[in-house]
Amino acid sequence: MQNTLEFGTKSVKPGIRMLFDMKEVIYDQEWLLSATDLELYYMYRDLSLSRNDALTIKEHGLRYDVTVIPPRMLGCEFVKTAGHYHPMVPGTDITYPEIYEVLSGEAHYIMQKSDNDKIQDTILVKAEQGDKVIIPPGYGHITINVSNKVLKMANWVARDFESVYAPIKEKGGGAYFILDNGIVKNPGYGYIPEIRILDPASIRGLQKNREMYGLVRDIRKLEFLTRPQEYGWLFEEIFV
Repeated sequence: MQNTLEFGTKSVKPGIRMLFDMKEVIYDQEWLLSATDLELYYMYRDLSLSRNDALTIKEHGLRYDVTVIPPRMLGCEFVKTAGHYHPMVPGTDITYPEIYEVLSGEAHYIMQKSDNDKIQDTILVKAEQGDKVIIPPGYGHITINVSNKVLKMANWVARDFESVYAPIKEKGGGAYFILDNGIVKNPGYGYIPEIRILDPASIRGLQKNREMYGLVRDIRKLEFLTRPQEYGWLFEEIFV
């Protein structure tokens, strides 16, 4: 597949996630033994359509990315991202949230909340083109492409942190795996609560038929990504 992303007038090359980069989190380890390394998905970071947009995005401490995940089976498991958590907002006990939009294809987002190495909550959101999905504070997340179509998704996130991959890698993957014959729990976690199925986010300013890159023109609506400690009501409204 062509790896270059045409974004406005720019041709952007991706970071590439390889199979062996995430071998620890693959469910079908027997399949992995005979697999060869291959490209799983493509990450296009810090995108903007103009210099003014780039300055606005940076001034507000944000980053706009696109990820492309072609359809594939990893043995009996659907292709997925490696999975990660977010760090704390400095001076708080709240982790950074994130928001995704499915640009084309279909995605399943699995979120998990951990406390003292125990899973407290698990959420599955099934999203299609135009849907928005918020990753709330405190949750790690994994994206799975369960269709036979290329999944293309965008995200807005605070720009000044590094994703935390180790907790999910150390457990051999997320709390749940999505396989060709259903969803199974990861025994590496011990007790795992039953998964809750929620609808994509529905909040003011994030209409399904409007790509969220356009929020660069009203970027204060994304302040909940950099100052989540002031938006507890928003996350409670969506997730509780």
